[in-house]
Amino acid sequence: MTQRVTLVAAARTSSRLAERFDDDRPLDHVGWHEVQLVAPTLAPLGAAELRYCSPSPRSRATADALGYAPMAQPALRDCDMGRWRGATLAEVAAREPVAVDAWFADPGGAPHGGESLLAFIGRIGSWLDTRPVCDGFIVAVAEPPVIRAALVYALNVPPTAYWNVDVRPLSTITLAGSPGRWSLSLESGLR
Repeated sequence: MTQRVTLVAAARTSSRLAERFDDDRPLDHVGWHEVQLVAPTLAPLGAAELRYCSPSPRSRATADALGYAPMAQPALRDCDMGRWRGATLAEVAAREPVAVDAWFADPGGAPHGGESLLAFIGRIGSWLDTRPVCDGFIVAVAEPPVIRAALVYALNVPPTAYWNVDVRPLSTITLAGSPGRWSLSLESGLR
């Protein structure tokens, strides 16, 4: 049986330049406003048979504001960034430029002391592959890095492709398939 999993990127907590690793901040006023603007379009996804979200405050708030009543999934948490947690990329690059370069160059490395990119992609892929079979579809609200990892896993592309995927707040992707055999499903707005 083919599963359909629609991933919704959580609304913003700050401007893109102020984003922090493992950001546990709640939605900001711009994020709340953006959720209200897209709610008529995304609310129908709440009809999914299974509804999940990342345990982060912004993912929970986004899912709740859309009326999804999700189950929080610890496996959908953002990448563990170790000692870089709470810092911006610019802050870390200023303190540890060699470590940042190593992190971008080696998907198996974790110079921050947390989770490597390979481990992160594997964790998200494992979550995707273990979804229960259902007659309908599944929706999950998660941080943009989680969605990037899911896409890299589903398409079975090199882990370095992760850096080439831009996931905007409140964007969606749908993956269709079964464990180990996923594809990106692009759908028209026409039904």
